[in-house]
Formats: sequence, structure tokens, C-alpha cells
Amino acid sequence: MTATKGVKLSSLEKKGSQYYYRGRYWTLNKPVKSTAKGKKMMVLATKTVDGERRVRIVHFGALGYGHNYSRKAKENYLTRSAGIRNKAGELVKDDPWSANYWSRKILWPAHKKPTGPKTTKKAA
Repeated sequence: MTATKGVKLSSLEKKGSQYYYRGRYWTLNKPVKSTAKGKKMMVLATKTVDGERRVRIVHFGALGYGHNYSRKAKENYLTRSAGIRNKAGELVKDDPWSANYWSRKILWPAHKKPTGPKTTKKAA
């Protein structure tokens, strides 16, 4: 079974540095507040597939759970998430189309001090 290959970036309408996709304008690889129930953030992630630049929306971060709130929690998360694999058995920590990649990069950045909240508020 092969994973979906996303949408060709060249097929999207461009306005300045933003692209129109699924009813809104996006800045590529820039996380925003998620519209998905129970998720913190989303991003229009880019990746080169078969020599062509493609995009996909990735939602990440569980709403209600904290992130990056202590040194120990950060170490535990980064160690645990480094071993996450996709269905094909490949590590996903370096795959921009994986939620794990964006969580590690945005919510649990390895080279920054812990500053996040212990919990996040549920969406009303």
C-alpha cells in the first residue's frame, strides 16, 4: 500500500508568497492554530515526491496536553518520539508530512529551553 502523494504545489493558486488550498491562503511550512477537533496546530507541509514539490495539511499536537514544560518531559518526549515509524517501518521524525516531525520541531524543539504550558485549554 502506498501513501497518498499529496497535491502538486504548481497546481495551487499563488498570491504573493501564499498558496490557496482548501478554502484558505497558506504560507508554506508555517504552523497555524488547527481547525481539527482535538488538535493544537496545523501546517501546509511541502515535500518533494518523484522529483515534484507537493503539499499536504498536517495536524499535530493533542489539545489538552501540555508541551515542552520541563527538561525531563522534553527529554522523555524526544527520546520516545525518535523511534516512531510509519506503516512501511520507516522513521518519521525527519518526514515533513508526519505529525511527529512538526511536534518535535514546533512543540518540543531540541535546542531551546522548556517554556510551554503544562496543559492547553480545550476548544470551546
